[in-house]
Amino acid sequence: MTPRLGALLLLVGLASTPAAAGAAAQPVQLLTADGVTIAAALYQAAGDAPAVVLVHMFTRTKEDWRPFAERLQAAGLTALAIDLRGHGASGGVSTPAPAMALDVQAAIGFLAGRSGGRGIAIVGASLGASAAIMAAAESPAVRGVALLSPASDYRGVRIDAALRKYAGRPMFLVASTEDPLAARTVRGLVGGPAPIAAREQRLSLVAAHGTQILDRDPDVAAALVDWLRRTVS
Repeated sequence: MTPRLGALLLLVGLASTPAAAGAAAQPVQLLTADGVTIAAALYQAAGDAPAVVLVHMFTRTKEDWRPFAERLQAAGLTALAIDLRGHGASGGVSTPAPAMALDVQAAIGFLAGRSGGRGIAIVGASLGASAAIMAAAESPAVRGVALLSPASDYRGVRIDAALRKYAGRPMFLVASTEDPLAARTVRGLVGGPAPIAAREQRLSLVAAHGTQILDRDPDVAAALVDWLRRTVS
């Protein structure tokens, strides 16, 4: 599936020109390839900026990303935080499912239509990490993906095939050492007999999961911003 497939802008609270950096988030609605309406918040950076899709945890919403999205915006990166189907203001069912990758693909398609060829990355947390890597695997426009507290099998949503298809593109992996499953997953993704050099890891000593790590460990948050700037610029 191409990055543009399923990305139809339905309702836009956007001006005809990009908002200045530091402006409030702009509401956006997207339509997925299977007909689900997805709510999103656009944090537009100044100029023709690279962009990042932000994907939240199970039972959470795009609002979890607000502080980090504003930080990306200030760093010159446009951010688009989405509500996965069944969460927040989005339609659909909230049960974890592979179809959530279509929500992320709709966001990628929207940004690809606005970016003028600039880079796109995805950051996903927990269930959002699963949706992020599955969408990235199908989207050549994605230059890098960051997975916070990933799981190889999140309630039946497996990422094995997506990881193989994504192959050697850049990946930033984050977990807390106090989160054994996520830490084991991260170590497995960067270790083994033939580790992939493009995969970087950060293991935080702070007890946290998903987006909580960015709130509680400023060093990890700063490292992720730096990695995103290097990867999509």
